[in-house]
Amino acid sequence: MTSPQPPRRPHPERFGLPPQAELDRYRIWDSYLTPTMVDPDGTRLLRDINETLPRLMTVSIRRFCIFLHVGLGTAEPATEQWVREHPETIDAPLKAWPERALGLIQLNASDVPGSLDAINRWIADGPMIGAYFPGDSRNQLPCNHVNYDPLITRVADLGGLIMQHTWATTGGKSHPGVSTPADLAELGSRFPEIRFACAHAGGEWETGIRSIRASENVSIETSGFDPTAGFIEMATRELGECRIVFGSHLPSRSLGTELGKVFGARISESARFRILGENLREWLTPILRSKGLATEP
Repeated sequence: MTSPQPPRRPHPERFGLPPQAELDRYRIWDSYLTPTMVDPDGTRLLRDINETLPRLMTVSIRRFCIFLHVGLGTAEPATEQWVREHPETIDAPLKAWPERALGLIQLNASDVPGSLDAINRWIADGPMIGAYFPGDSRNQLPCNHVNYDPLITRVADLGGLIMQHTWATTGGKSHPGVSTPADLAELGSRFPEIRFACAHAGGEWETGIRSIRASENVSIETSGFDPTAGFIEMATRELGECRIVFGSHLPSRSLGTELGKVFGARISESARFRILGENLREWLTPILRSKGLATEP
């Protein structure tokens, strides 16, 4: 599939966002794009991204990370079987949008040998630039389990991004495999030299920020929960502007809402630049260069 022609971009002011020229200045990178991959043959994945791309371009998002299933039990059984039989569908988005899409493989810590094989195939010898550990009911182990250790070590050896889904709720975990920010802080303490991204700031972001505050190697990702005043301000104050990365959570979340968290926050311009692109760009530049991939589209 060839990369689509750039679509016409409507004025972002219509959505309550800054004008195009201002958005262009931020060189926005998106750390969290979750296209659907539940159909057996994988066609929905490309269609989701193709439909999402105009929205990304409307707000000048230059690069985006997508989390791709590789047949490790992280998706529906029919999809798992399809990607095992047709591995060419796994990296199809990266070939379709080579200057924009950045791939992270979804790993399953219950299958350590399979996950290590996938890391070697898709990161060491392939186009992926990191790993995503999901948090749905198919995942049976929280991220502080020892099974994560060899997987984290291998991804880090390759210089890859490590994104961990986290969710904290007042009533406790919805299933044993849910990882909280506190679980990630514990994992981070075992690997103080390795950087981690805490997806969704744990949902209950005040708890999440406090849980990782002392873990200087853990950053937070901004998407996936309802916007409330004070989130970005607290994160910047407690963690510093260099430990926050923007995520859109498209196509299942509102792009205006997720960007509004950052543009509506009372923070410095330097912090806004950091959160919207500079932090993720600095994080990923070494592995992109090692693979001969562009750092800018």
